[in-house]
Amino acid sequence: MVEDLKSTIRTETNRSGKLRIKENKWFTKPGLFKQQIDKKKKKKTVSANAAAMEEVRQSSAWVARNSSHVTVDSSGIEKVVEKIKESIPKVEWDYEGIHYFDNGPLTVQYLFVLDTLNFCFWPDKDLNYDHLAKGLKEALLNDNSAFDADRLQKYTGFRDHSVYKGHQVFFYKRAQIFASDLWGAFKGQGYGEFNDISSITMFADYIVPAVLQQLGVLKYSSTLASIIEASSEIGAGTEEEVELRACSIYAVEKMRELLSIKSGKQVLSVELDLWLWSVGVQCPSLQHHRTLSIYY
Repeated sequence: MVEDLKSTIRTETNRSGKLRIKENKWFTKPGLFKQQIDKKKKKKTVSANAAAMEEVRQSSAWVARNSSHVTVDSSGIEKVVEKIKESIPKVEWDYEGIHYFDNGPLTVQYLFVLDTLNFCFWPDKDLNYDHLAKGLKEALLNDNSAFDADRLQKYTGFRDHSVYKGHQVFFYKRAQIFASDLWGAFKGQGYGEFNDISSITMFADYIVPAVLQQLGVLKYSSTLASIIEASSEIGAGTEEEVELRACSIYAVEKMRELLSIKSGKQVLSVELDLWLWSVGVQCPSLQHHRTLSIYY
């Protein structure tokens, strides 16, 4: 560090023969040195985020290749892509009109709490995501300090990992959906500006796998299909549960890749996820797997 600082100062001799110190432009322009450091930090953060998301993709692909209960049907992917390639479905964030939004930091706090508590609604048929979103919105409208840092620091749990056939598998569902909600709420600007939004995968929950199965993208073994049809619980971390989530991620990635090729446009996994999820929540009769989990 000392050598770096030394290198930013040049010396030269003036006409009188006296030595004069000439400062580098980083020091003569206030804030420029800090900007350079901030840019380096931002690049490191983006790189770390991209690496984490690549772990999600690679580990999910490994599960899909070694799956015993769930199969990704490539012909099913092609059929879906053919249907939507000319007009890729776009679903706006808060299309339901249920979220808090003030275009400022309170929205960030709201989304953080919402996505922290956004898991496992199925045990109570009278409770769903809409109730949570509206309830938190009302709490913030009544008390704008409800989600201050001194309260949020008590929350735990985003380590969404599993071990499958001796391999570690990464999902990071709620961590990814928080970034996605910020991006969607702020339309990619301000608090929602992410240069690496394309690195995010779909959010492995229990709605999207069921939609993919209905579309013919995912195929279940007869045993797994019977368990889901009977509304029997599937244990967290079991082969069946990990395969349902990982194969969904892998399938949506393949859909995204094929859509990008056929449409000639960039397609984001986050956009496909929002479309698939919106289809699922509008179908009350949709049968999904049931797992007690704090991750989704």
